[in-house]
Amino acid sequence: MRAGLGEGAPEWVRTHYGDPIREQRALARGEAAAPLGDRGVVAVSGEDRLSWLDSITSQQVVALAPGESTELLILDPQGRIEHAAGVVDDGATTWLIADAGDVAPLAKWLTMMRFRSRVEVAVRDDLLVVGEVPGGAAEEAVRARSVIVWTDPWASVTPGGWQYAVAPAHPGAERAWSEALVPRDAAEQVRALPLAGTIAADALRVAAWRPRWSREVDDRAIPHEADWLRSAVHLNKGCYRGQETVAKVHNLGHPPRRLVMLHLDGSDSVLPEPGAPVLAGDAEAGHVTSSALHHELGPIALALVSRRTPGDAALEVEAGGTRIAAAQEIIVPADAGATAEVPRLTRLSRRPLATDR
Repeated sequence: MRAGLGEGAPEWVRTHYGDPIREQRALARGEAAAPLGDRGVVAVSGEDRLSWLDSITSQQVVALAPGESTELLILDPQGRIEHAAGVVDDGATTWLIADAGDVAPLAKWLTMMRFRSRVEVAVRDDLLVVGEVPGGAAEEAVRARSVIVWTDPWASVTPGGWQYAVAPAHPGAERAWSEALVPRDAAEQVRALPLAGTIAADALRVAAWRPRWSREVDDRAIPHEADWLRSAVHLNKGCYRGQETVAKVHNLGHPPRRLVMLHLDGSDSVLPEPGAPVLAGDAEAGHVTSSALHHELGPIALALVSRRTPGDAALEVEAGGTRIAAAQEIIVPADAGATAEVPRLTRLSRRPLATDR
């Protein structure tokens, strides 16, 4: 199957190769490579590239060392997410890896923001993004043919970041994941490896609670809702567009929605599509953003629900006329944010009056 892949992906790149569960197991063991036709590349060159990207994005990249990986978001003035990209620099070019549907819009926005900065922006359709688990048998073969490799920073809280999840063992800590940029003329050699489709790669992502632009982002998403401050936001860097909202919600407020993991009842063999309503009783609490059939966890999903949805609420997902029972695992708690210790002022009514003296 090729549905959901970006335009221009090689003919042999697939969402699956016949058995997504088997492919997923092989990918998790590092024994398969995943050609990601749903990912693309934007290259930023020029001597101002890092300082310029630092000034317009959520991440501190001005001192990014060659080969070092990170992640950034581009926000609108109200702090809503517009673009997201993995970032790695080679000393001459900064490579941005984005979901296929965001590659052209991201490149267009960056081009409009150049002004007098000494930078050049280009979409690199000549490169194929190949995902793999480091340390496995497929790693050496993929990396030998790559221009550069981005390592997903989701495995830990990045410098300047913040984690809202309070789980004793964050599943992201076990996410070893890299994406190699392979020239299309060398990609046929990748084809000779054991391959996994994008369905398998996405199932591993969902199990790690890892947000994605094409799934967890809508027209009102802010980073806090998906715990994206963990890897894509530097809270102590200089000013950038949307920073005021990031700071206000983190220090003084709460995100209006929160990301949850749903463990779905698989007895009906129905996997909900993104956008499927999440119900608390008869009230709609939110919607599914991603779903997957995991090789160990079974049917799972990520969903954005209202902050006011109780953490112990019995939830259901409506899919194809069927209500699927869903056990909620909290990722972003309802009290996320409001981290500033604001001193409380003495109430005027409690101040001693002159007549009391």
